[in-house]
Amino acid sequence: MKMNPHTTFNHNFFRLWILTGLLSSVLIQCALPRQSEPEEGPQHRFESAIQAFEEMDREDPAPPGRILFVGSSSIRGWRTLEEDFDEYGVINRGFGGSELPDVLHFFDRVVGPYQPRQIFLYEGDNDVAAGKSPDVIFAHFKIFVEEVRRKLPGTPMVFISIKPSASRKEFIPAMATTNALIKNYCVSQDDLTFVDIFHPMLNESGYPIGEIFKADSLHMNTAGYNLWQSIIAPYLLPEQHP
Repeated sequence: MKMNPHTTFNHNFFRLWILTGLLSSVLIQCALPRQSEPEEGPQHRFESAIQAFEEMDREDPAPPGRILFVGSSSIRGWRTLEEDFDEYGVINRGFGGSELPDVLHFFDRVVGPYQPRQIFLYEGDNDVAAGKSPDVIFAHFKIFVEEVRRKLPGTPMVFISIKPSASRKEFIPAMATTNALIKNYCVSQDDLTFVDIFHPMLNESGYPIGEIFKADSLHMNTAGYNLWQSIIAPYLLPEQHP
């Protein structure tokens, strides 16, 4: 039977259209960049410090229910912390240079595992120096509080106020504002306590007391930690024995 030329044309055109579409699809796929296996992200700057804590815990596990001190170098540098509060059973988990987001990042490794009966937090010093505003630091603090409430319900928290230091004197107004925001919030919450070490570290002229700092005018010496001990001691919860 003789085919209609018009029908033949439509049939050939349809086949050509299909082939063209398939060829275009192949060319597009070839032009797309190959997807490689996802690469592991860079190691967090405090990963080695946290791993060191975990190694310590494997060698000498801390019993649950102790008082946890966590934060930046002001906690890490408190070498006599466990001796100073020996009768309370405390754990020092300070890692120098840290900011509040770092504690949040490692919360499940540096806070949660200890099941503490009370948490003392010192952060904000480095946050201010890094350029974070008081509002941002306050927001990060509230996130920390919510993490504790969600994962360690009923655990009382104590915020040690940001300390003033001569090496960071230009940040003192921002530190004072941050302390005020956190203090006002703590006053309104039953599970939060604010400890003011800011004002006791200033002399009569409102300048940081030089005698309680090391030569860098940032980190405290023994006199500085003795001052902290005398201020903080009344806020520690005693161990409850059956």
